[in-house]
Amino acid sequence: MTDRALAVVRAGGLTTVQDGGRPGHAHLGVPRSGALDGPAARLVNRLVGNGDGAAVLETTLNGCAVRPRCAVVAAVGGAPCAVTVDGRPVAWGAPVRVPAGSVLETGPAVRGVRSYVAFAGGIAVDPVLGSRSTDLLSGLGPAPLAEGAVLPLGEPAGPHGRVDGALPWPAPPEELVLRTRLGPRDDWFTRRAVGTLTGPGYRVSSASNRIGLRTDGPPLERAVAGELPSEGMVLGAVQVPPDGRPVVFLADHPTTGGYPVVGVVDGRDLAAAAQAVPGTPVRFTLVR
Repeated sequence: MTDRALAVVRAGGLTTVQDGGRPGHAHLGVPRSGALDGPAARLVNRLVGNGDGAAVLETTLNGCAVRPRCAVVAAVGGAPCAVTVDGRPVAWGAPVRVPAGSVLETGPAVRGVRSYVAFAGGIAVDPVLGSRSTDLLSGLGPAPLAEGAVLPLGEPAGPHGRVDGALPWPAPPEELVLRTRLGPRDDWFTRRAVGTLTGPGYRVSSASNRIGLRTDGPPLERAVAGELPSEGMVLGAVQVPPDGRPVVFLADHPTTGGYPVVGVVDGRDLAAAAQAVPGTPVRFTLVR
């Protein structure tokens, strides 16, 4: 077992290949995709000597297990979790050498939702439109991991990082604060609805996924009945479907939609949204 590849031993609930995504193709109906927690994906890449845009594994809630066919340096970050090599505990948030044929396993997230696993050289599946990311909405990119699948690894680009002391990993949020600019369709909602949006009544719904963070809470009251002709949607758009409960669009969001967008979340807050577990309080804070 000397080829540069890894075999999937346990796929987990949802593990996908993600990199920086494929921005710039919305006019073709192609979402951006890419790692939901971009800062976490970039940091694990730096720990193993990769460039920021190398493809990593993004796990959801219960981790995964893989068997590299060659000796490789790996790092696990994002949502904190137990990390083992052949059943022996190893460091989370630091470079780890995995011998050829050994099993690297990431356990369930202790806090947060999504953990990221980087390998020196990156996951080297064939790119589609310039990205190796799995897009759950359009089906572009590699399929979500399945037991027995084999993924190629690239050649290491540089030396792995050194870890001296604590790393700047942000903790998953106890309250998700989303800075939001109103518009473009806030005039489709009553003034009372804007007050409802910024109130304390929302929590992360268990129906959330890579397409959008759904909320449980009071419906927003409409001032304009009916729906819009389909129009362009952006990352962070707060769309309001017929049930009145806001949905924050994440990386695999559709590029167009016919429900009104009451506001747009600041992109800097979306990494925290990726790690907010169901039940986390959500507060939309208006900014100009």
